[in-house]
Amino acid sequence: MALITSQQLANFYEHYANIEVTFTKEVIRVIGLRAKETLLRCLGAQWPCIIYSSSMSGAKVLANVGSDLFQKIREANNLVSLRFGSSHPDKQDPIAFFVSAKATGFNPYNKDHPDLNFITLKYTQRPSGDLISVLGTLLEANINAKRRKEERIDINPETVRKLGLQSKEGVLFVDGVPRKCILRDLSFSGAQVLITGVAKFLLNRDAVLKINLDDNEAGLTVPAKVVRFEEFADQKGIGTVGLHFNENEVSMEYKMRLNEYIGTVRKHS
Repeated sequence: MALITSQQLANFYEHYANIEVTFTKEVIRVIGLRAKETLLRCLGAQWPCIIYSSSMSGAKVLANVGSDLFQKIREANNLVSLRFGSSHPDKQDPIAFFVSAKATGFNPYNKDHPDLNFITLKYTQRPSGDLISVLGTLLEANINAKRRKEERIDINPETVRKLGLQSKEGVLFVDGVPRKCILRDLSFSGAQVLITGVAKFLLNRDAVLKINLDDNEAGLTVPAKVVRFEEFADQKGIGTVGLHFNENEVSMEYKMRLNEYIGTVRKHS
């Protein structure tokens, strides 16, 4: 993840402070949340909890609100703190920080488990820059994936390096059959790749593009549909395939990678 400046943190907080991010499995994986180290603390005691969602101004957590925790919260006038812990591949040690908050609501998870509650927390101060950075980066990537979805990045040696790709080579699975390809450009909404093949076996077929990364052995896969095949006039069976990504299935990691690159280019232009 790129270094976030104090100005970027201020911009994130100004524009995104009240937008909630739901902590899906994908979000938890991308931000490196150490779920087992997430805790709710009150008057020196602490209890495990699950973060359901968070913004830069509050959170919803799921916790077992037994008599001990409820009594502590009452004694503290509903003031608590929420512990976040996360790991990052570019940092040797995990990050951990507390956010001061006030419990403003309790809703039972279901009638069979009356002690298990969704607790609504309102942060009592601007949270740690680490939290603002994580949430702001996610939100900005999602917003730019819509606003700048047609903006194409030409794939060349420089962009290969800046995007963290192994090379221009990738794999395109068409109806499950793998075909080697060469990346020509990438965008939030699609890609163009060079491939060998015949139009009738490619056009309008479901596909998955696999992109090989320097820092992720598994690479990235993006579900798509083949919407165009332009054969080279002087080389039969070789052409450019146009891919349109399935918008709801594009991974956060892919969006964040492209967004980081676009932000870097914008900063230096």
